[in-house]
Amino acid sequence: MTRPVTLFTGQWADLPFEEVCRLASGWGYEGLEIACWGDHFEVDKALADDGYVPRKLETLAEHGLKVWAISNHLVGQAVCDNPDERHRAILPERIWGDGEPEGVRRRAAAEIMDTARAAARLGVDTVVGFTGSSIWHTVAMFPPTPEAMVERGYADFAERWNPILDVFDEVGVRFAHEVHPSEIAYDYWTTVRTLEAIGHRPAFGLNFDPSHFVWQELDPVGFLLDFRDRIYHVDCKDTKVRTGDGRRGRLSSHLPWADLRRGWDFISTGRGDVPWEDVFRALNTIGYTGPISVEWEDAGMDRLQGAPEALEFVRALNTMEPPKTSFDSAFT
Repeated sequence: MTRPVTLFTGQWADLPFEEVCRLASGWGYEGLEIACWGDHFEVDKALADDGYVPRKLETLAEHGLKVWAISNHLVGQAVCDNPDERHRAILPERIWGDGEPEGVRRRAAAEIMDTARAAARLGVDTVVGFTGSSIWHTVAMFPPTPEAMVERGYADFAERWNPILDVFDEVGVRFAHEVHPSEIAYDYWTTVRTLEAIGHRPAFGLNFDPSHFVWQELDPVGFLLDFRDRIYHVDCKDTKVRTGDGRRGRLSSHLPWADLRRGWDFISTGRGDVPWEDVFRALNTIGYTGPISVEWEDAGMDRLQGAPEALEFVRALNTMEPPKTSFDSAFT
């Protein structure tokens, strides 16, 4: 089944947008999943300047590229989080403001609403991103975490995100939440609980990125089959797990990316432990026809080598067509 293969620009936002377009086009990508940071897609400018979106589309067209989704992970993270200096480093100054936590959260929520409006102007129907979580810090369950505190966390998520999703509904855009540690939905059962918290609203779906499943010992294929109606976007990122020597643990010991003392690492797509062929067979099974976006992350490899290599790996699997007849039909 042929689906467009795109490059997520989040890890390339230190480069000008036009340069990323040139690179991606030269490698053979069909489009971009455009990040809402750097100069790649600036939400405030997209709404304030009538010429901004046409210029972006013109740049894409000049390089033979299209866009099916934009991503605003960084601002989305602040909607439900407890903001601190880490957030200040990733947020636009207009969102951080004076740093007062509730003000940061409210400005972040307003920006995600505007992201939906900007996506509609761009002609795309999917915004990928994070939600943040007021209860992620309780994941170790010590000090003992009362169930009421967890319930308040999901209630807080629903209270903050339902008004955001109202805007998504108004403009005909969907939010694809990336199931990811540090978010309100980070594994199988927290995804179930997250969807329940907002009454399974169609405006809220999932961005499937199996790299976050592997090191948690989750089954990415089973996840696709069980949440088939909520898979709004797919990112291809890989993970290599290196636990088992009695020293390297799954929580990775506060060690930096690519430090071989870590228990796992993000790694170039096709070089890790994600069962990619089964993933693509599952995508065929559920009838997913949207973009396949390479989210290239590997702190131990040059991205100019990794991005084109990942494209070739993904493309080979992405063109695998489901059979029109069963192989055993020839027996009768």
